[in-house]
Amino acid sequence: MADRTNEIIRLQNQIILDMTRRNLLKVGDDLWGPISEDTVELTPPPGYPPVPDALGEGETEQEKQTDAQEKQEEAPQKEDMDTLLAELNSYIGLDVVKAEVESLINLVKVNKLRREHELPTEELSLHMVFSGNPGTGKTMIARLMSRIYHSLGILSKGHLVEVDRSGLVAGYVGQTAIKTKEVIDKALGGVLFIDEAYALSTRGPQDYGQEAIETLLKNMEDHRDDLVVIVAGYVNLMNDFVHSNPGLQSRFNRFLYFPDYSVEEMAAIFEMRCKKAGYQLDEKADEVLRRIIREESEDNIGFGNARGVRNLFEQAISRQANRLAKKDVLTRDELMTLTAEDLEDAQEELDEETAAE
Repeated sequence: MADRTNEIIRLQNQIILDMTRRNLLKVGDDLWGPISEDTVELTPPPGYPPVPDALGEGETEQEKQTDAQEKQEEAPQKEDMDTLLAELNSYIGLDVVKAEVESLINLVKVNKLRREHELPTEELSLHMVFSGNPGTGKTMIARLMSRIYHSLGILSKGHLVEVDRSGLVAGYVGQTAIKTKEVIDKALGGVLFIDEAYALSTRGPQDYGQEAIETLLKNMEDHRDDLVVIVAGYVNLMNDFVHSNPGLQSRFNRFLYFPDYSVEEMAAIFEMRCKKAGYQLDEKADEVLRRIIREESEDNIGFGNARGVRNLFEQAISRQANRLAKKDVLTRDELMTLTAEDLEDAQEELDEETAAE
């Protein structure tokens, strides 16, 4: 309670002293001409807690510890590279992406060693274009890349800021640059991930998206030592986006293509979700799962790879809950088991939602 009282008194004193300083300066200007603020010294009355000045004098030990802790939180510890690579290799599918990421890591490592040995090095552009259909793991890999870059010492924080057009573009002249700059400031020290980035350049030269692109390019240059930008979207649209502006073309020269998951890979993702959530498939459901994934992938354009698998899983456990709610007594196995009926009902629900859209 005493600490809280002292803090209130300290803040009140600060306000009073600031007001008094301004008043004295105003009076001095009227009587003797402009007076430097440095000549006006004010000290709190005896017995009052010290008021910190602009240089931080009078700062308590607790405040110093808090500041140190905040700085430490801003720069998290680097993760072990072997652990990050193990996580990368644990992802289902994405073989081409994994190979490209490991190749990039090796390139950055060797480049760093060459600098340490005072050998010539090429300036690496670490900004990337992720192209592929929805649900192919682009955001997941972007998040991992931010941590990998931090581990390699390229980024100071290693966090991910994810936006789309709506997060960058405003509705009035001059506001888009401000909005885009605010997002970039949040991403400094990490990765700025712009999903469906092509939407910034597909609405004509008078659109505010161009303003966002120009602001982005300027800040990529200003903060090239502590900012990585990854743009993502459909393959053809992303190619058009990068080639729509010479500045984009010069900065984004590293492309990662994310292929669609196979039926077996999507089934493995579904089974992994079951395992993590404490569910299991019965014998008939295992075969039905693959049939449903194959049908949805071929006929349902909105199924969306891993995203569709997630929706199917969520619908399946919802159908299971409806089925089990009718029983008075339930065993552990019943609570854990998803049946073929649950999956078929889930598919029907997904198809109805797609038809309604």
